[in-house]
Amino acid sequence: MKISLDNALGIHPQALELRSARTQVLARNIAHADTPGFKARDIDFQDVLKQRMDAGSAQVRTRRTHQDHLTPSYQAGDAQVSYRVPTMPSLDGNTVDVQTEQAKFAQNNLQFLASLRFVNGRLNGLMNVIRGE
Repeated sequence: MKISLDNALGIHPQALELRSARTQVLARNIAHADTPGFKARDIDFQDVLKQRMDAGSAQVRTRRTHQDHLTPSYQAGDAQVSYRVPTMPSLDGNTVDVQTEQAKFAQNNLQFLASLRFVNGRLNGLMNVIRGE
C-alpha cells in the first residue's frame, strides 16, 4: 500500500509555508512602524494560494519592478509581496498602522496554528496506520 503525503495532507503544507512567509512580512512592517518612508507590505494569502493550486503548485515569485529597488533582506518564500494601501499615511510617508498590523499578525498566527494542528493530526493518523493501530 502506497501512502501519498500530498493526498494525505492536502493544501495545508503549502498554507503553512505561505503563512510563515506572511508572518515575516507582517513582523517586518511592525518593526518599521517608526521608520520614515517605510511602506507596509502584505501577502494576499487567498490569491497566492489559489494561484498555486491553479498552477499545480507552481511557484509564484516576488517581483522586482525597478532596477534600483533593493532585493528584500527577508525571505518571503515564493509569495508575491505587495504594498498595502494605507488607510491614513503619516506625514513622514510611513504607511504602517501598528494596530492593523498587529491584528493581521494575530489572525495569521491563529490560521497558521490551525493548519499546523491539522497537519499534525494527519501525520499522527498516518503513523497509527503504519504501526497497525
